Amino acid sequence: MPFYDSHQLPFEDGRAPRLSPVQLFVLSFSTLIAVGTAGLLVLPGLYTGPGLGFVDALFTATSAVCVTGLVVVDTATYFTPLGQAWVATLIQAGGIGILTLTTLILYALGRPSLNLEEASGGTAIPVRFVDERALLRSVVEVTFVLEAAGALLLWVDWRGRFGAVGAIWPALFHSISAFCNAGFSVFSDSLESLRTSPWTLTVVAALIVAGGLGFLVIQELRMRARRKVPRLSVHTRLALTTTAVLIVVAWGAFLVFEWHHELAGMSFVDRVSNAMFMSVTPRTAGFNTVDYGAVSNPSLFLTILLMIIGGSPGSTAGGFKTTTFALLFLAFLARIRGDREVHVFGRTIPRETLDKAASLVVGGVILVGGAIFLLMMTETHVGGVADRGHLIQLLFEAHSAFGTVGLSMGATGTVTSTGRLVLVVLMFVGRVGPAAMVAAMATGVSRHKAPFRYGREDVLIG
Repeated sequence: MPFYDSHQLPFEDGRAPRLSPVQLFVLSFSTLIAVGTAGLLVLPGLYTGPGLGFVDALFTATSAVCVTGLVVVDTATYFTPLGQAWVATLIQAGGIGILTLTTLILYALGRPSLNLEEASGGTAIPVRFVDERALLRSVVEVTFVLEAAGALLLWVDWRGRFGAVGAIWPALFHSISAFCNAGFSVFSDSLESLRTSPWTLTVVAALIVAGGLGFLVIQELRMRARRKVPRLSVHTRLALTTTAVLIVVAWGAFLVFEWHHELAGMSFVDRVSNAMFMSVTPRTAGFNTVDYGAVSNPSLFLTILLMIIGGSPGSTAGGFKTTTFALLFLAFLARIRGDREVHVFGRTIPRETLDKAASLVVGGVILVGGAIFLLMMTETHVGGVADRGHLIQLLFEAHSAFGTVGLSMGATGTVTSTGRLVLVVLMFVGRVGPAAMVAAMATGVSRHKAPFRYGREDVLIG
């Protein structure tokens, strides 16, 4: 078998494309969004009434492919079962990642393909013991096994409510949407009508967490259970620890903040299960059991923070990622202690990784800030002091779009076409990642560093 450079994807005639792997990664999502938009515009039998216009079709396709969950129409009533199935297909393809599927197919055909590190947007693989073929195979295996198990568990709970046959499609749709962290629902009120079902909330929350951990973490846990690796990597341990801490801390905080607000009137078990769900869904699923337009201000602020953090790298979740948040927090603690290096789990984190984490956050903040400013200009009804409430809604929607969360305070449906295009960009960049976008736009010249540097001069900070 001939060897191909991992930076090139071979064609039949041996020529290599001029696009870099990360550009192919971004292009694959762009192509999938284009296909999804075209399908929403031309496929028959998708709607119960008039079809979507171009902007709304683009918005819906982007939200599905980027597993965001923001909607401009009610998925439950606006789409037929066929239309819902098309949305679910886009969610599944976007959740797994079109290049991952392509790479898996090429491996199955016995042909080498993109290096997994490059196909995932240039993210370095921190685990030496995970075989790339096994990981790619695991992506599909784990996805369909967990989604099937989740659908079965939801069906068991919902068959009494919707009937044995009627519960099949909602259970399957919500299982796919939950594991892919999409947040789309075939219920008009998302999961608010099921807020008194701890079983449902626990199953959906478990799917969300599993999808948000990342396939690399899941595969390494499987290998560790089979004793194929001597220990868990720092990446996996940091992702698991940060996820657990965020869930537990936010769980307790939401119990306190909403005990006499949105959780009032519920039984103790329902209060606990709903607070747990509120701690999970902002990172980054988008299902809701409470009205986020009516939650307390502390809960609203905490939800935005959780949306910003998001899930773990290599997962179906968006946001800045748990490991990025954890590394910056550890760097802050190290600075307070006067340490020159950042240590965690008996290992030292490379300074280059910390620089990338800081750059990623700065770039994301600039992007989201610019998008919010554009939304304030496009939404002309945001004018004086009386419209400050709508400004909060736009802030919430923008962070939800960038974090590919899908939670909404109800402003998405009222945003203008221009505003919806701004949200489309946020969803797309949030899904593929700011780092991948920057790398994809880099020119060939920028990849070659000049053989010199300027003289050093310090700058005061703080």
